[in-house]
Amino acid sequence: MDKYPDQKRAVHFLFPPIDPFDQRMIDVGQGHRIYVEQSGNPDGIPVVVCHGGPGGGCSPAMRRFFDPEVYRVILFDQRGCGKSRPFAEVKDNTTWHLIKDMEQIRRLFEIDRWIVFGGSWGATLSLVYAQTHPDRVMAMVLRGVFLMTAAELQWFYGGDAGRFWPEAWARFVAPIPENERGDLITAYYKRLFSGDITEEKRYGQSWSAWENALASMSSNGVSGMPPGDYARAFARLESHYFINEGFLDCDGHILANIGRISHIPGIIVQGRYDMICPPTSAWRLNELWPNSELVMVRDAGHALSEPGITLELVRAMKRIAEWSDL
Repeated sequence: MDKYPDQKRAVHFLFPPIDPFDQRMIDVGQGHRIYVEQSGNPDGIPVVVCHGGPGGGCSPAMRRFFDPEVYRVILFDQRGCGKSRPFAEVKDNTTWHLIKDMEQIRRLFEIDRWIVFGGSWGATLSLVYAQTHPDRVMAMVLRGVFLMTAAELQWFYGGDAGRFWPEAWARFVAPIPENERGDLITAYYKRLFSGDITEEKRYGQSWSAWENALASMSSNGVSGMPPGDYARAFARLESHYFINEGFLDCDGHILANIGRISHIPGIIVQGRYDMICPPTSAWRLNELWPNSELVMVRDAGHALSEPGITLELVRAMKRIAEWSDL
């Protein structure tokens, strides 16, 4: 018998829906205002959630991984996406700006230390934040690890993942002339910043559909067409970060600085068949991070909503709540 029930039953692992007790827009400078919310127990263990993308935005479903009686859950939309404004803006939008925004949120809410929870790009941001402010992180929970390396970008945008999904890959490369297909990130970036909103939405939908098609292990390689405005923002922000290599100091920045978080306990939840962020990144991170534990989910891909991923993330947060040394 399969270890996990089908995708539709993933919801049974989650906590009941809860509403925020605090919602606000915060001015973080450079013309950016970001959406921030708090839910759960105002006196509980603080946990900040870093959503994926870049450009994905947070959602109410993200509150449901945390026991609302135990945790004070802080969600925020990163610059340029979700409810943050200006929408789809990339000016003054880098990894280092986002880390400063997280620190502004922490100080505003008078939090000394918090748990950092993030998946995919959210794992990248979580790791760089923790390495920048290791004294402010009590524990980490990461899912679908992405280390923002050239090898990972080559895997997903250079054709390697396309070997497993040739029909989805063919749809992704089709809008780009053959002489530009050697660098699809640059080719899409040019079109996503053309100044023609209709064109930007069309290319944004193509970019987003490629990623969505590979997100779940149960995918048939075809995803619904995402809304134009959302897809444009998502694709613009992703391509902006990817073409700039995450604005990090060097390729391999995160693993090179792993010693800065060696004392922080962490749980890594990784889908064995993750086609977007292959397990090798999670494995390498766990090998070099002495205080981490890797949970490899046998029947799962990349999506946060997959039942095995959902179950292990809920288990991780329950375990952390029982740790007496936090």
